[in-house]
Amino acid sequence: MRAIQMTEHGGPDVLRLTDAADPQPGPGEVVVELAAAGVNFRDVYEREGVYPKELPAIPGAEGAGRVMAVGDGVTDVRVGNVVASADFRGAYAERAVAPADRVVPVPDGVAPDLAAAVLLQGLTAHYLTHSTHEIKPGDTALVHAAAGGMGLLLTQMIKLRGGRVIGTVSTDEKEKLARDAGADEVLRYDGFADEVRRRTGGGVPVVYDGVGKTTFEGSLVSLRPRGLLALYGAASGPVPPLDPQRLNAGGSLFLTRPKLGDYVATREELLWRADDLFGWIASGELSVHVGGRYPLADAGRAHEDLEARRTTGKLLLIP
Repeated sequence: MRAIQMTEHGGPDVLRLTDAADPQPGPGEVVVELAAAGVNFRDVYEREGVYPKELPAIPGAEGAGRVMAVGDGVTDVRVGNVVASADFRGAYAERAVAPADRVVPVPDGVAPDLAAAVLLQGLTAHYLTHSTHEIKPGDTALVHAAAGGMGLLLTQMIKLRGGRVIGTVSTDEKEKLARDAGADEVLRYDGFADEVRRRTGGGVPVVYDGVGKTTFEGSLVSLRPRGLLALYGAASGPVPPLDPQRLNAGGSLFLTRPKLGDYVATREELLWRADDLFGWIASGELSVHVGGRYPLADAGRAHEDLEARRTTGKLLLIP
């Protein structure tokens, strides 16, 4: 099969198209012929070596397609089923393996490429808005990078739960996307914290921050007393060390650095979040914005565009 392989860590140029052996399912595993693979910042961290991965390796973990083979002991998934997963071993390929208990069925009302585009970020947006901080009607949340793939999903889910959204963006085009997704107010990054406090009369109960280094301090300033900063990513780089006294001085603030695996730890929780997600898409309550589709050979270009923030919404590789 064709696959993207990296033999060293580094920039986008280390992602090279190659021929690789067809994957075989082990016990409890399935092989899926991928219709699309999602491109995520976690893949960038993997490529750079921030997230450890033994080399040589095929990057990527998110995708969707049709089951080609199942391993011993697999009873709930069958050949021919259309499934999605955020736990593939090497999704930048024509075919990939995943544990059978970490794939979810894709319903007829959801196209496989949309399932690939939404699963990882959609599950993340779900746990952030339903569990990390359960949005209540009337809650106002600050969402950074509101026109990105995560930002658009977070905004829509907050609105589905009756909340209000203040979003940050960098351009007029991105402001329009954020407003179309339901953002009530949209700000530029420069001076956003003071503006959030002014518009809310003292700050918001929760900030969803996937940007990291360049927004971190402003995110803390944007919180009201006893507010929560959910730092779920670091697109601009890792944040500096923090003295816990800073949280005290800010008004008994809370800080969490959550990850998806801890919020889909059981199959029941995974299916709950995925069923909600696909149900909203099928009913038209949740829109998925695909910002770019790239041939598999152009994986490096997709990473370049993602890191340079030249794109909006979600990026896909199409094997």
